[in-house]
Amino acid sequence: MLDLSPVGWIVVALCAIMVGITKTGIPGLGILVVPLMAGVLPARSSVGVLLGILILADLFAAGYHRRNAKWVHVLRLLPAAFAGIVAGYFGLKVVNDQQLKPIIGGIVLVMLGINYWRTRTKGKDAPVPTQWWFAVGLGFMAGVTTMMANAAGPIMIIYLLAMRLPKVEFVGTGAWFFFVVNWLKVPFSANLDLMTAASVTLDLMMLPFIATGAVIGIFFLKRIPQKAFTAVVQILAVAAAIKLLF
Repeated sequence: MLDLSPVGWIVVALCAIMVGITKTGIPGLGILVVPLMAGVLPARSSVGVLLGILILADLFAAGYHRRNAKWVHVLRLLPAAFAGIVAGYFGLKVVNDQQLKPIIGGIVLVMLGINYWRTRTKGKDAPVPTQWWFAVGLGFMAGVTTMMANAAGPIMIIYLLAMRLPKVEFVGTGAWFFFVVNWLKVPFSANLDLMTAASVTLDLMMLPFIATGAVIGIFFLKRIPQKAFTAVVQILAVAAAIKLLF
């Protein structure tokens, strides 16, 4: 079992609740978990433990949103995302997550700015990006960042915002994308000793907290208006990007 202080146990449990909320209701909140986990666990251990928590939360989210995913978007992103996972696997051998985080943050801020400008100037008539490079580029970046730092949430938010999906399909599509992607990461993470028997044991102990967060997320998703939902996920993505920068 990983050695955790009482405060560490509280932080990991809080992170498990936040991941559950993110997966079923409020995308973007989960990025705040990355620095919290790294604060109470060794850097590499935190990546593996968080991946296990994410996978368990994915089971709740994918089950609840089994009819809410727009599979055309999931399938459009997956090939490039897998290539990004492979690149991230090799990247972990030469670049650490601390070096990667400011790069992710800068990319997210620039793309959120572009998306804001696009919708601000054209309003509801803003065209949905259909160029092949848009899905390929974001899919690849999502794969790299999720493999190296479990930090692809803001990038997925950018893509789903650009597709202008209703809030339930927004969350459902993201849930199924990460359900597939996180399982694809398992053999790579195990090979790098990021996931171990100790990390999986800790993950399973967090199941009640993950389930609690998933229920809270469903509660909020049903009650938050579409306009407020869009605003909240954009604000959280900006906050997460700034956090990654510094």
